[in-house]
Amino acid sequence: MKRRVTAVEARKKLGELLDGVLYRGDEVVIERGGKVMGVVIPESRYQSIEQARERIFEFMRANQEFNKDVPAEEIERDIELAIREVRAAKSKNKNASAA
Repeated sequence: MKRRVTAVEARKKLGELLDGVLYRGDEVVIERGGKVMGVVIPESRYQSIEQARERIFEFMRANQEFNKDVPAEEIERDIELAIREVRAAKSKNKNASAA
């Protein structure tokens, strides 16, 4: 269950909130003055996020190694082209949906 609590409430009910996170898998968003200050999530979810993050960094490292001899200008050109292609496809899909 996702919950939103104020920082004051979190301070008063920290034990209860942590029990909910541990036993029910609650996710608790802690706010102060309407601004999100932090989120408490189950450890298993945190581990999943960390594993996904590590996979992304590993992909980035492999990509850097693969392209280490490619001039930066060529990479930037390829990126710009890919962005234009994706935007054109999105625009085409958006126009087709509106019709």
